Amino acid sequence: MHVARLAASACALTLATAGAVVALAPTSSAATSVYSVAPYVDMSNGQEGMLDTAVTGHHLKAYTAAFVLGEGCTQIWGDTLPIGADSYTDPEIARAKSEGASVIISSGGSAGEPLAWTCSTQSSIDAGYQAILNDYGVTQLDFDVEGAAVADTASAARQMQAMKDLKATNPGLQFSMTLPVLASGLTNDGVNILKAAKNAGIRIDVVNIMTMDYYSGSGTEMGQGSVAAAQATLAQMQSVDPGYTYANLGITPMIGKNDDGSTFTLADAQTVESFAAQHGVGRLAFWSIDRDQPCSGSANSLSTCSEISQSSLAFTDAFVPYEGSSGGGGGGGTSDFSVSVAPSSASVAQGGSTTATVSTAVTAGSAESVGLAASGAPSGVSVSLSPTSVSSGGSSTLTATVGSSVAAGTYPITVTGTAATGSHTATFSLTVTTSGGGGGGGGGSLTNAGFESGGLSPWTCQSGSAVVSTPVHSGAHALQVAPGASTTGECDQTVTLAPNHSYTLTGWVQGPYAYVGVTGGASASTWSNSSSWNQLTVNFTTGSSGTVTVFVHGWYGQANVYADDFTLG
Repeated sequence: MHVARLAASACALTLATAGAVVALAPTSSAATSVYSVAPYVDMSNGQEGMLDTAVTGHHLKAYTAAFVLGEGCTQIWGDTLPIGADSYTDPEIARAKSEGASVIISSGGSAGEPLAWTCSTQSSIDAGYQAILNDYGVTQLDFDVEGAAVADTASAARQMQAMKDLKATNPGLQFSMTLPVLASGLTNDGVNILKAAKNAGIRIDVVNIMTMDYYSGSGTEMGQGSVAAAQATLAQMQSVDPGYTYANLGITPMIGKNDDGSTFTLADAQTVESFAAQHGVGRLAFWSIDRDQPCSGSANSLSTCSEISQSSLAFTDAFVPYEGSSGGGGGGGTSDFSVSVAPSSASVAQGGSTTATVSTAVTAGSAESVGLAASGAPSGVSVSLSPTSVSSGGSSTLTATVGSSVAAGTYPITVTGTAATGSHTATFSLTVTTSGGGGGGGGGSLTNAGFESGGLSPWTCQSGSAVVSTPVHSGAHALQVAPGASTTGECDQTVTLAPNHSYTLTGWVQGPYAYVGVTGGASASTWSNSSSWNQLTVNFTTGSSGTVTVFVHGWYGQANVYADDFTLG
């Protein structure tokens, strides 16, 4: 996989995909004020004096403090001191806040992972993130996920559950996910992070993309590359949830020399700032304040200077005006909101019921009262919403109860949110099945699980993957998964199983970095690295819809992976 990040050797605690989010002004009101410029500060390299100068002399109103690292089920700053007890970092954060700057705390980076990736106990993850909120008085958290961590679907599911839990108990909390991109947008694993949020019934407030280190040649035009990545990423976001807008997007380049030899110049900064202002991009940042100064060093200086000719804090000066622009962060102007439903579909037997989460979000201006209603249910199906009115940013529970005589079929139910500024809709697809015949396990099963049809259908695969006659585990055919430089070669098959039931998926694989798992109504995966056939086993429990997508994939830029003889029961 392509990782747009500083190498750990080039930047102590480097922001692997430097993610800068926009800080929230601390407030208990639902109508939070969102800062739209918040560059990263590496809190472990002794350059924090640059932050003080940026705040007191260059009108910087917010910044992102990096990085908190998960260590088992505890958390430390990158210099190995625990959160809330770092005798150097904590006073620096307090000082900047006293000077008028809001702070976002970022977890992860290229040298570590957020807590949900290092701890598997959900209650400990929730408590750990709550401790950050309590210790530093922040209302915005950033999670910088890169490298192999982006493909860890189980950790991503824990992360989204934690955010759902925390949002329920912390009014005004927002979070961003900082992810690597190519100029063509997110990797497939990055898109799966968005899907994990949707499966949890929440929307990521800011999808913050690291527009850096594309490794496409030192002559790459990094300003236009950032714009192209932003446009492509929004399209990917909206394919997962149509409610996403540019207000949910963050752009974070690496200023000056990038590790791949390309250069992000002050002219590029103007290109990005102008694009952000034109489209109302939610976050604008860069890696990093520490580097916003000239030097004559080599790559070893990447953590503390830009390696280009510039005046000190010139990039800060170029981006700060966006804070006051009409497009910045959705602040000011006409208010607007979005509505989404997760899961967006469910299968229910006659006489049964199901639930889904209706989420709203502020996409412009301030929060407002939104009335919620559902329509389109057939006779015999009752649909209720609780509550029926929320402040945009809040959520409601949709409950659909199916009578015993409702005809089998699929019925679109329209959820409408109405506010003073207008209305928006989302669709929930309810499939009614006949009762009985499901048994304890029930549900469907994989088709063409051994690829003996000689073709892929009903599997859907990325370009290059195909059915082959050698090597095979059994029978006459197997699947060849062919990763590319920016793809994993992933093949998928969606099946509908019994709701809220435990299943075991097995598959035989060989090759480097062979991944098998499920997404959608459940999230679990495992992998192996072997030159001979070996069996992978994934246990999972379906959600209320029973629908999951079974996947197999390899790894970016690695050799082919082969798969055969899947079972699901």
